[in-house]
Amino acid sequence: MDAVEAAHGHVELTAVRLSDEFVTSDAKASEDVAEYALWLGDDSLILAQRLGEWISRAPELEEDVALANIALDLLGHARSLLRYAGSASGRSEDDLAYWRDEHEFRSAHLFEQQNGDFAHTIVRQFAVSHYMFELYARLRASADPVLAAIAAKAVKEVDYHRDHADQWMLRLALGTDESRRRLVTALADLWPSVDELFVDEPLNDRLEDIAPRPSSLRPAFDASIEPVLRRSELELPATFVASGGGRRGQHSEYLGPLLAELQVLARQHPGASW
Repeated sequence: MDAVEAAHGHVELTAVRLSDEFVTSDAKASEDVAEYALWLGDDSLILAQRLGEWISRAPELEEDVALANIALDLLGHARSLLRYAGSASGRSEDDLAYWRDEHEFRSAHLFEQQNGDFAHTIVRQFAVSHYMFELYARLRASADPVLAAIAAKAVKEVDYHRDHADQWMLRLALGTDESRRRLVTALADLWPSVDELFVDEPLNDRLEDIAPRPSSLRPAFDASIEPVLRRSELELPATFVASGGGRRGQHSEYLGPLLAELQVLARQHPGASW
């Protein structure tokens, strides 16, 4: 078994424990809660797949392990959330991961973006981990006990992801001229997709007491990233805002190829198991 296969085996064991801990067989989500869980589960699933692409390719061995561990955490979150989402329709997390087409996914565009160079991956991690931390911190108070339980564990793990991204932002911004140039380029390329994370959708109107409105997370997000940007001597680019639409099934050009790789074995060999 090679390193990638071993990593996938570890993913399976870790995710099963997390999924079973919070989503019991009698926990059934309402249609609206299931759709919301799908949003968050798809975000985590797609980003876990992206980060898994760095295995054996990171700039140093320690980072290879760090990114793999972050991917494992996210895959655990995804399995719990997708299992809960599927409870409303009798589908499993595997059904939702492998047997939906591109337009049925609900991931935001930022999570779908290609890894690019290492600076692009770090900027993406910087944005999504600060966003996810604020989201899960608030979601712990959800009136839905399953979402609250998932968030209570996830926020602790995302706090590590946030610190990891912060440290790399500083290291790249204050390192060499080349590392800083690449980081500035990555900010310009990726920041237009950040605003979609904070756009309120009609579903949010129906989730009072269940989930925070995305727009309500923006002030805490901005306050959280500001000290890191200041210490990094960076300014956010004055740029356009990407149209987004992932929550409505309108995706970037990058999701289709990612799903093709993610789903190919399940679709070529239906019913196969490890």
